[in-house]
Amino acid sequence: MSKTVLLTAGGTGGHLFPAQALASELLRRGWTVELATDERADKYGTAFPARKVHIISSETIRGRNPILLAKTAINLLLGTFQARSVIKTLKPDVVAGFGGYPTFPPMFAARMTGTPSILHEANGVMGRANKMLAKGVTAIATSVPIENLPEDLAGKQIETGNPVRDAVLDAAELAYDAPRPGGEFKLLVFGGSQGARFFSDLLPPAVEQLPHEVRSRLRIVQQCRAEDMERVQQAYEALGVNAECAPFFQDMPQRIAQSHLVICRSGASSVSELSVLGRPSLLVPLPGAIDQDQAANAKVLEKARGAWPIRQVDLHSERLAKEIIRFMNAPEMLENAAENARSVAKPDAVKRLADLVEKVANKQGERS
Repeated sequence: MSKTVLLTAGGTGGHLFPAQALASELLRRGWTVELATDERADKYGTAFPARKVHIISSETIRGRNPILLAKTAINLLLGTFQARSVIKTLKPDVVAGFGGYPTFPPMFAARMTGTPSILHEANGVMGRANKMLAKGVTAIATSVPIENLPEDLAGKQIETGNPVRDAVLDAAELAYDAPRPGGEFKLLVFGGSQGARFFSDLLPPAVEQLPHEVRSRLRIVQQCRAEDMERVQQAYEALGVNAECAPFFQDMPQRIAQSHLVICRSGASSVSELSVLGRPSLLVPLPGAIDQDQAANAKVLEKARGAWPIRQVDLHSERLAKEIIRFMNAPEMLENAAENARSVAKPDAVKRLADLVEKVANKQGERS
């Protein structure tokens, strides 16, 4: 009889993509997969390999405003009752959460119903939602060892790596092709909503400062927010730069694999995909994060000499222009960075995590 897993993840790519990777692997092993998330998953939902997607009410904690806190509490309570009903109906063998506040109701409901659960922490530091949930889970899967955890949580920690999608593993077969002197230079730029806006404001002025012979070599692919796309595209056209802009690229793993240099945030999924694909990157960690998780993620590739992190406050158009010229004139440096990035990859992370899911489910089966 097929076992059932209920996956739960926040409605962003950084949370959903590792869950999607695990879903694909468990399906290959004969499992039935269901997904609990929020309404933001719609743009990813058609590609998620789940029998059914359950939309669960949730809310992020924002500040200390009593009204907003009350709204958050009500939505989380409603989501918990919704998730409890889903779990009672499905009777999953295990629940696996991938972070973000939409995971809180299903993971808490799993604890209420005595359902075994696994929490996956993709970042180098544990996020707020995961910290609140960690005490009630059966096991904590991590991308890298997390230091300074309380003793009761450290004992649950199992390093699996951060799963990447099948599309990433397929694209990883493409070897890095360093730029040639005088040839085209393929630059890929992407980020979440805040990252996309920052890069939309930063890149065109930086490109404008490049000499004509340098601009003519650029082939830019850039993720932009829908409201910024027209102005960014027009700016590149006015500069005579070959550029393709879009709010979202369905084939992002292939786009990364085809690039000479990537400029992006350092979210956990981005860092994992850059390492598995083996591509050099200029990383701009999201500033202002309470846990500084993106800064911690960036250090993994920086330590391996596979990426160059730059704080957002330090990255202005003049500096970026100089960095682009430096990279374009150093193909050997980029090639070495690509190899170094791949050296810290964990392409088998999804198999390790799937093994853990089966181990937790089998232990529960032995008890029942």
